[in-house]
Amino acid sequence: MTLIQDQSSPIADVSAQARAERLTAAGTAWNERIAADSRAAQLTYSVTGRGIGAVGTEIRAGKHRFLVDEPGALAGDDAAASPVEYALGALVSCQVVVFRLYAQALGLTIDEIEITAEGDLDVRKLFGIDESGRAGFHDVRVKVDITGPDSAEQYENLRQVVDAHCPVLDLFANPVPTSGALA
Repeated sequence: MTLIQDQSSPIADVSAQARAERLTAAGTAWNERIAADSRAAQLTYSVTGRGIGAVGTEIRAGKHRFLVDEPGALAGDDAAASPVEYALGALVSCQVVVFRLYAQALGLTIDEIEITAEGDLDVRKLFGIDESGRAGFHDVRVKVDITGPDSAEQYENLRQVVDAHCPVLDLFANPVPTSGALA
């Protein structure tokens, strides 16, 4: 990710114990919050983008800022990852979070986790050459590499649980009602 400003607190590696404590505390807090008021389960995210350069975008998400661009072959300056690369990155990062969350809940240990997502995209619709296909990915493959002391069967069960609960995978796998309007 290309940052526009330095982040005040970079992500530091944490011990397995510290991770477990944070995951447990977060799960407990959310369960209590939602039990007290079910409306607390509803979150709204807002992200704003401003066009820069040839086809680049400066994104603001809360206190965070980052750039999105395209490679030169797609009219960009190649100053940052492309929108579809960020989409795959969002999928990978959400999977990491949910793997950690459910490993903790199921009493499994993840020593290391690395996830790769690949997506196939046909640019004919993007460029108006053929309107019959999809503009987005027509196939996405996610490869999860986990090391730890638990059995392959337990990690496969974990993968199935994660796939059922990962918000960004859900965005990829299911249509989401989306509307647009000029301001």
